[in-house]
Amino acid sequence: MVAVQPVTSRADLRRFVDYPYRKYAGDAAWVPPLRLKEYENFNPTKNPFFEYGEMILFLALQNGTVVGRVAAIDNPRHNDTHRENILFFGFFEAEAEEVAASLMSAVEQRAAEAGRTAVRGPTNPTMDSGAGFQLDAYDTTPYLMMTQNPPSYPTYMEAIGYSKIKDLYAWRYDSLAGMGERLSRLAKRVTRRYDVTVRPGNLKHFDEELALLRRLYNQAWEKNWGFVKMSGAEFNRFARDLRLIIDPDITLFLVFRGEVVGLALGLPDINLVFKKMRGRLLPFGFLHLLNRGRIINRARLPILGVLPEYRNRGFELVLIDEIAKRGSAKYHEAECSWILEDNDVMNKGIAATGATLYKTYRVYQKLL
Repeated sequence: MVAVQPVTSRADLRRFVDYPYRKYAGDAAWVPPLRLKEYENFNPTKNPFFEYGEMILFLALQNGTVVGRVAAIDNPRHNDTHRENILFFGFFEAEAEEVAASLMSAVEQRAAEAGRTAVRGPTNPTMDSGAGFQLDAYDTTPYLMMTQNPPSYPTYMEAIGYSKIKDLYAWRYDSLAGMGERLSRLAKRVTRRYDVTVRPGNLKHFDEELALLRRLYNQAWEKNWGFVKMSGAEFNRFARDLRLIIDPDITLFLVFRGEVVGLALGLPDINLVFKKMRGRLLPFGFLHLLNRGRIINRARLPILGVLPEYRNRGFELVLIDEIAKRGSAKYHEAECSWILEDNDVMNKGIAATGATLYKTYRVYQKLL
């Protein structure tokens, strides 16, 4: 018998946070997140999501033992932006289909109480901070800010009435150096035709560069499915984390006729460090953090975009080519993720640079 109860105490929250560390203890691919960051996710004074949204956490218990967890997530900014009436779910874990069904029943009940007409997820808690269930490549270590789950989770969701609403693609470059000649030829052709230039980020003017990044990000992604502009507080939190790992060599701005019209933000994959830290700074985790330059040999490209009025000119290829040239000495492989499945221009462009589509993440939905 599975009992589902809301998290109402500090002890409950500790069990909610601790459960994945126990569940995945023997999984070589799993990346233990920093426990401090995990607690911050659920702290209204630390996570700016709570300035406008709500999360209700649930635990699933069998004979007093935690066998699953989920968050019911109300995101009014998403609903206002996209004119939808959705309740989201996230931070999902379950030992069995029965557990999944009980947890999602609690989420659906919360959705009905809030007057929502559908449940969608996973998002942790927003699309920006991790979305979708992984459908393949389960033996690979995920890149930073990408979700991770066993093969059973999509099966559980489909068995209890959830279906695909959108797939998100992850493309892998086995070698940045190997991207080479064909990409360079295409990029040079674009550069000659449009006289574009690329400049790296300037850490001496970090705040100004962040303001530029935020403006470009909001304008370039505004019409994308599921996109919601970050609040000022959310962006400041992102900037705080970014400052710790940013590499100006793979933080690039594209300039056309004196105006910055595109950007590519590559991030060193701090997940490789987190695996060694095992979720804790102490007693020795901070040493791995200090030595991250020796540990990290791959990067993720989470943001690559051009302002709408400058698309379909090949500017994205110029940015990818420049990142490959600047990053190949430090990073042996890279992931470009995530890309909406129906973003044909971007997917075709990335494929043309020699990347392999190796992983898909699926966002599920159920109408109530």
